Amino acid sequence: MHILIIGGAKSGKSSLALDIGRKFFSRCNSEGRRSGAAALFIATAQAGDEEMAERIKRHRLERGPEWKTVEEPLDIVSVLEQHHRDVRVIIIDCLTLWVSNLMCHLPDELEHHTHRLCSLLQKISTPVIMVSNEVGLGVVPVSPSGRSFRECAGRLNQELAQTCSTVIFTVAGLPMYLKGEEIV
Repeated sequence: MHILIIGGAKSGKSSLALDIGRKFFSRCNSEGRRSGAAALFIATAQAGDEEMAERIKRHRLERGPEWKTVEEPLDIVSVLEQHHRDVRVIIIDCLTLWVSNLMCHLPDELEHHTHRLCSLLQKISTPVIMVSNEVGLGVVPVSPSGRSFRECAGRLNQELAQTCSTVIFTVAGLPMYLKGEEIV
């Protein structure tokens, strides 16, 4: 069961992902499955300045000790391949930053990485909860790079929505289920 959580900035996506992740972790604990590391959090953000470094530190503390954090701005698929058998649940936050990172550093490989991610999700059973911004609700970006980013992020969200069993859209901290059954 894989979940895509989409919404605008500060809409409650990450909090919802953690709530759902904790439910998966608690369920595995009560069923006595998979001892060892509880959960994996794949963070795609990079601490480019002091404010972002402080934000990353604060989020890590909020998650708690049961979450192993791997910071990987580009090759999240390799991280999934390496760790999915060892944890009970995985959160990837945020796919929109991942797209931005790929566009900046590996622009010719964005489509390849997207297909690798969708392909791997179809093969693994560990629940993966992915957070992504919905970028198509605003104005059309003025710059070609802005329009390209919006299109790439939108295509990724569409592909993942087809791959995932549950898709949730968040607005003002409220989840709206677009696909799948209610979890929270």
